[in-house]
Amino acid sequence: MARTRELVVEAAIALLGEEGMRSFTHRRVDRRAGLPEGSTSNYFRTREALLAGVVDGIVASELDTAEPLPGDPDAFVDALAGMVEFITGPRRTHTIARHALFLEASHDPELSAKLSSSRERYVAVVSDAVARLGAPDPDASAAAVMSVCEGLILHRIARGDTSDPRPAIAVAIRGALAD
Repeated sequence: MARTRELVVEAAIALLGEEGMRSFTHRRVDRRAGLPEGSTSNYFRTREALLAGVVDGIVASELDTAEPLPGDPDAFVDALAGMVEFITGPRRTHTIARHALFLEASHDPELSAKLSSSRERYVAVVSDAVARLGAPDPDASAAAVMSVCEGLILHRIARGDTSDPRPAIAVAIRGALAD
């Protein structure tokens, strides 16, 4: 049963990331997952519940399997650059799905709250990592570093930018560690 739920979530992420919000229906998710009609509704009764499931699925796939961020500034830059390259390369569909959710959240307060809540998990990870690096203000540093990475991700997805993300991330890390 849990495996079918995971299959539904993965199909929903793929559908959203490949075809956009207009294609996002329970019936289309069922077809995408190769399941009998109505299967998605067994796990997610409403569209809102399915969107929340997609958020949870994306976050779990990224954070629950992530390696700890390194405690060396250069290795930290490399790790973040690798993450940017990974989620805009092999995980591009998941990232596009996430951006579709961001746009949908601008009109959906519940989805906006769900995304904000899930973002707090990412902020905590980055804040802890920059604190270990010696950042005098880990929360502000995490916000700055995440903003740079999010901007790089958006440019890679929307504009096809393939430039090396390391220089921009290195500037953010140097700024985060400055007294």
